Amino acid sequence: MMGRQSDSQDKLFYSFNLEAYVPQNHLLRGINQFLDLSDLRQHLSQLYSHTGRPSIDPELMIRMLIIGYSFGIRSERRLCEEVHLNLAYRWFCHLGIEDQVPDHSTFSKNRHGRFRDGEVFRKLFETVLQRCMKEGLVRGEGFATDASIIKADAQRQRGISGDEPADWGNPNEATRPVREYLESLEITDSPDYAPKAISLTDPSSSWTAAHGPGVFAYCTNYLIDLDAGIIVDVEASAVSKSAEVDATKIMIERVEDQFEIKPARLVGDTNYGSASMLGWLVDEKQIEPHVPVLDRSEREDGTLSRSDFVWDDASNEYSCPQGNALRSNWRPFKKPRSHITKADTILYHSIKSDCTNCPIKEKCCPNTPVRKIARSIYEPARDVARAIGETDAYKQSRRERKKVEMLFAHLKRILKLDKLRLRGFSGAQDEFLLAATAQNLRRMAMWLTPLVPDMQAIPA
Repeated sequence: MMGRQSDSQDKLFYSFNLEAYVPQNHLLRGINQFLDLSDLRQHLSQLYSHTGRPSIDPELMIRMLIIGYSFGIRSERRLCEEVHLNLAYRWFCHLGIEDQVPDHSTFSKNRHGRFRDGEVFRKLFETVLQRCMKEGLVRGEGFATDASIIKADAQRQRGISGDEPADWGNPNEATRPVREYLESLEITDSPDYAPKAISLTDPSSSWTAAHGPGVFAYCTNYLIDLDAGIIVDVEASAVSKSAEVDATKIMIERVEDQFEIKPARLVGDTNYGSASMLGWLVDEKQIEPHVPVLDRSEREDGTLSRSDFVWDDASNEYSCPQGNALRSNWRPFKKPRSHITKADTILYHSIKSDCTNCPIKEKCCPNTPVRKIARSIYEPARDVARAIGETDAYKQSRRERKKVEMLFAHLKRILKLDKLRLRGFSGAQDEFLLAATAQNLRRMAMWLTPLVPDMQAIPA
């Protein structure tokens, strides 16, 4: 017989246990097991008044933000609606069935106020990272670094040319991203070159056409431990190769200062194979660079390349295929000179008498009277990187580097962070920190939480 649902709601009282309605294999149970916010209240105590009406518990807002970034809920208004409706979200936020969910405007006030002033998101990320270390997921033997472009919340139609003067009006009446941009210009020196375009909405963002039509964007830089793919640091930067390299240096030094961890090797792509970066890794940090050397010395016009010349470290000179010398200094000077150029190179050249009647001059220097070779002052470090590139360990590092690329794919496809909601460098840094925190929590939950037999983990 076909059944019929009763429309009556006769019961006046219900016995309801929220704990029983959250599956044992739900992802939030694993995240809750490894999330410890006990130090958060003490960290924020100096930013709250001791009198007045009690505020919304900051732990509640942090837990709600973790839900949003863990499950790709990008809108804070929608996040509040989901927490209101979803029983698992209520359980994770320690809310009862009748407890009120904070209004979405509360997040904006705290993001740009107490949370940012107290560096709460950096503290939260480091707290989760310490738990990863405690669980044995961070070995510290090898790190990998990379950057990924994330679109800014700025329309291209609201941009002007970098050569065009911008009228920002009264700084006191400007938006927060504009005020932060103007304050940064007062602190730092002006760049050597004007950007191609400047956004009037988010002037700190960078104009880039690296992946198709030009957009305003930021870069999120990850430094991960190669053992389990745990993110050990994250840094926001402009979209440029030099900015990404600088961000990697900042992250390596910060991890060493905060946790006393320095890797034995660093894995990266060619962007991190510049001479200065390799010199910093080898000479200053004593870290093996498992990085392709950025080398533009090879010629494609059929003439001899720099690799055809033999370097003699003892005599500080090159030898050409005909046995003639190329030196940086052919005569003594009363005052010693370093001969280092602005590009951090030393120029070695032959003498005209050797090149004039040389049988291979047309193959060596057909358009100049002598042959010149620019040698980087970091060439010994580049030689170290080249030698590492011939080893089996380097090949293994190239395979392991895919772990950081997988994290970026997860960031954009699963967590849906392909475009920022907050503006300015501080907003980008906040979003990148929260997303990296969520990724580390998800990895701990999936790796270390035992699954219920014959069932798969329920994401949300």
